[in-house]
Amino acid sequence: MRVEKKYISQEYLTRLNASPFFIVVDYRGLKVGPMTELRKRLNKAGAEMHVVKNSLFRLAVKEAGVADLGASMAGQLAVVTGQRDVSAAAKIVKTFSAEFDKPKLRFGYLKNQRLESADIVALADLPPIEVLRAKLLGVLMAPATKLAAIIQTPATQVVRVLKARVEKGE
Repeated sequence: MRVEKKYISQEYLTRLNASPFFIVVDYRGLKVGPMTELRKRLNKAGAEMHVVKNSLFRLAVKEAGVADLGASMAGQLAVVTGQRDVSAAAKIVKTFSAEFDKPKLRFGYLKNQRLESADIVALADLPPIEVLRAKLLGVLMAPATKLAAIIQTPATQVVRVLKARVEKGE
C-alpha cells in the first residue's frame, strides 16, 4: 500500500477510535452547499462528517476491530462520527434527509454493534439525553417521595385530631 493510502487509512482509524459510534450515509446527489450546511449542523452537535474512500475505510474498520464490512461499503459514502450523543447526530442526519431528500442512511455501529437504518431512525426519535436523565431521576425518586408521604401521614392525622379537640374546646 502506498504511503498516502496508509496515512488516510490511519486517519480513518484515529477517528473511529475517538468515537463510540459511526453512521454511514450515501451522499450521492448532494450538492456542495447542502453538504456544508449538514456539516455545520453536525459540528454544533459535536459530530463531524467526512467523505471516505470505501476500500481504505473498510481496512480501518477492520483494524479497529469493529467488523468486516465487506460489500456494505459500496457507492458514494460519507461517515458521521462524534464524541458525544449518537442520537443527536442521528437526529440531525434524519432531519436533514427529510428536508433535502439526501443523504440516505445506510448503516452504523454503536460500540461494535451494527445498527441498520431503522435502528438509526429509532435513535433519532429518542428525546435528548438531558430529558431521558430527568425522566430516570423522576422514576428513581418516586418511591422515596411516596415513602416520605406515608411516614408523614400518621403525624398529620394526630395533628388534625388535636386541632379538632382544641377547636371543640376540650
